[in-house]
Amino acid sequence: MAGAAHAQQAQTEADKEAAAKAAADKTLETVTVTGIRRGIEAAISVKKNADAIVEAVSAEDIGKLPDVSIAESIARLPGLSAQRVAGRAQVISVRGLSPDFATTLLNGRELVSTGDNRSVEFDQYPSELLSAVVVYKTPEAGLVGQGLSGTIDMQTVRPLNFSDRVVTLNARGQRNSLGKAADASATGNRLSASYIDQFANRSVGVSLGYAHQETPVQEEQVGFYEPWDQTGRTGLPAGTYNSGGIKALRRTGKSERDALMGTIEFRPSQNWTSVVDGFWTKAKQVDTANQFEMNLGWNGNNPPAGLNWSNPTVNGNGTQTGGTLLNAYPLVRGMYNKRDDKIVAAGWNNKLKFESGLSLMADVNYSRATRNELSLENNTQLARASATDWPLDNVGLAFRTGDFSQIVPGLRSYSDPTKLLLQNTIYGSGYGKVPSVKDELTGFKLVGNLPAPDFASGLFSDFEAGLNYADRSKKKRQPEGNINVGAQGDTAIASDLQYSPVDLSFAGLGLIPAWNVPGAVGRYMTFAPTETASYLIPKAWQVKEKTTTAFLKGNLDATTFGVPMRGNIGLQIVHTDQSSQSNYWDATINGGNGGVKPIEGGKTYTDYLPSLNLSWSLPGDQTVRFALAKQMARPRVEQLNAGIEFGVDGATGKPGASGGNPTLNPWRANAVDLSWEKYFGNKAYVAAAAYYKDLRSYIYKQTVDNYDFSRFVVDYVPQPGQPPALLTGNFTAPYNGQGGQLKGLELTASLPLNLVSPMLNGFGIVASATFNDSNITIRDPDSANSVGSGPISLPGLSKRVYNLTAYYEANGFEFRISQRKRSDFIGEIGNFNGSRTLRYVVGESIVDAQIGYNFTEGRLKGLGLLAQVNNLTDEAYRTYAQSKDRPLEYIKWGRTFLIGATYKF
Repeated sequence: MAGAAHAQQAQTEADKEAAAKAAADKTLETVTVTGIRRGIEAAISVKKNADAIVEAVSAEDIGKLPDVSIAESIARLPGLSAQRVAGRAQVISVRGLSPDFATTLLNGRELVSTGDNRSVEFDQYPSELLSAVVVYKTPEAGLVGQGLSGTIDMQTVRPLNFSDRVVTLNARGQRNSLGKAADASATGNRLSASYIDQFANRSVGVSLGYAHQETPVQEEQVGFYEPWDQTGRTGLPAGTYNSGGIKALRRTGKSERDALMGTIEFRPSQNWTSVVDGFWTKAKQVDTANQFEMNLGWNGNNPPAGLNWSNPTVNGNGTQTGGTLLNAYPLVRGMYNKRDDKIVAAGWNNKLKFESGLSLMADVNYSRATRNELSLENNTQLARASATDWPLDNVGLAFRTGDFSQIVPGLRSYSDPTKLLLQNTIYGSGYGKVPSVKDELTGFKLVGNLPAPDFASGLFSDFEAGLNYADRSKKKRQPEGNINVGAQGDTAIASDLQYSPVDLSFAGLGLIPAWNVPGAVGRYMTFAPTETASYLIPKAWQVKEKTTTAFLKGNLDATTFGVPMRGNIGLQIVHTDQSSQSNYWDATINGGNGGVKPIEGGKTYTDYLPSLNLSWSLPGDQTVRFALAKQMARPRVEQLNAGIEFGVDGATGKPGASGGNPTLNPWRANAVDLSWEKYFGNKAYVAAAAYYKDLRSYIYKQTVDNYDFSRFVVDYVPQPGQPPALLTGNFTAPYNGQGGQLKGLELTASLPLNLVSPMLNGFGIVASATFNDSNITIRDPDSANSVGSGPISLPGLSKRVYNLTAYYEANGFEFRISQRKRSDFIGEIGNFNGSRTLRYVVGESIVDAQIGYNFTEGRLKGLGLLAQVNNLTDEAYRTYAQSKDRPLEYIKWGRTFLIGATYKF
């Protein structure tokens, strides 16, 4: 009895100690946004306590870094990298794989996207409204919607995790170093407010957040046309690699984003928690590119003299590096783009616990994303004195790879808007597009958890079983058409439509006009976009997916060889029903005049995805993790498009087509991970992780011979003198092809330097280095001009990725400087046709810095002042074709300076 009483007393003391620790942890939770160290420690705690291999960002890291969106914060994590679009980090690659291989969740639920495919554009999510981000590098059976390379779960706050009311106000002004131009300002602002509170004896919690951002769009660019090839040009040595054209532009405009976050958490007892949360964001960007442009190979059929190179220079690689182009007839172009994006996501989650130990979780969710765009261009050239008197120019050119290429015209009249006429140039007088995307997803999830029975309690702590259903539909439309000069004929743009001229001196040019492009189109031109032109028919499509996921997971809690072990083992069964509806143009019907026909296709398939995560707790606060899994990622939505371009060769009768493939199987891979981690409590850690993925297949465009076209030619009637149609021909579309191996090593350290010496108290570093390699090579006919028609490496793969943050925090002062660096990679951009194009991208190093002071006492307690700079070194974005001496784009977006204040109470 005495022994039992002593054990009971010891247990009581242990319970008190655990309760005190829990209370202390909760107290710490309320101050997660008060200092750099706390944010880092919170992220370390998530990583340390996870069963899978994960990386995490805490609210402090997000709120205090000079991040326009969550993308920059995520891109600093080990093994992750970002691609910039319009100067902002937008899409994320995990472990060297394309963004298409990662899935993004919001509060554990799969998200829709405003792009053509699945990858989320992270610049639409304000960092101020998110409390944490967890990146799962290894899957768990209960993680629904997981990706092949990783799963990125963005999380909003749960108000009952806070012990008190928290109100935060944030205001920052910003300025772009390129300065104002045309009608666009160089200044912007960021405003946000958040409110967290608890009511009814802490049974009800509420959190609300709002974030507003206005960012100037300022860009300087010199770009070249594709292809760089060996086309013969007058005056160039035979076999010289040369480009088809060159342009220099100044882009100006504004990007606006508003976002709302709201959560109501209801916990009437310890056995029931109900949470309703919602997230809404609206983004709008309007910009105009005013550019000087010239074709380097053709001036059209009308000029009295042809193009001719004088004194060309060629390097040792056979690539043209400059010269003087004689008899050029350049144009001054205005290109206007307007894009409106809206995303709404909402969910209702309920958790119930029963006395038997059983717990249930039910979740319903809905998300919708829409994108509407307007793209307009119009072209002006110097007025002609007569049909034979053209203002032809001799333009000096110097092609550079590490700086802006130079364009030096002989004429200096391109700055005078009265001498530039809207006219039908060799490119036409203009072109426009009105694309739109709508993506909707409705889901339901039910999960049950039951303690392990006695016979399994030595190995398992509990078991989970669940079912998830998701119904997704994505539609795209893309009306296009020529913008033609109106009845008045060639005309100059009136002064009331003119903005201040833009300066292209960075490219060797002077001032050129900038004008209101929509105003010019409305006053002088006609624009009637259509979807019925034969080449536009396949661009309108709808893809539907119905995905049912069942899973069983056992959570491990055991001792192996005297070493504590935890983790999980489980199986996901994923059944997918995919289909697509579109149209195609059949040029063989209606007496050869052609017509529109519907087309659809799809398939169902089931994947069995086992996973294992093991974590051993070794002496000295060390952890060794091992993971095995079979993974998959569903094909890009655009690849599942059923639309095709179809025709029959009138000379041979051979049919042919190109388009999408709704019968694609997903990407699949087998993966193994190993990680060693050494922790110093929750204050610091060092880690080394290795991974290996065996991709069983890879999706890329291929041409299939002898494709069965019998259903397309069944009603074919050849024109007089033409042969009947054959039943087989060539079909070019995405197909599942050969895969390969991907492997990598990740080294990470997060250290406060007072661990080294007390003299370094307040200083610290967070650093990581990732080394990726793959033997996978693919062919992509769509990008043959930019990346070459031969085998290319994996898109998104940088062989080296480095991240470094150095900080100081003491006595209210904070200083932080961060660098993210990646080596060369093949990136994905949108081309003029609205389709993806692969480009070689030169590796880049982005540096951000911040300094601030927080008042911790007195009347100003809760006030924080800060100054930030984004892209401190004004890093350029560079792309090239085939080799680096054949540049495609050289772009600078400038530095962004911010100054502001935060107030918490």
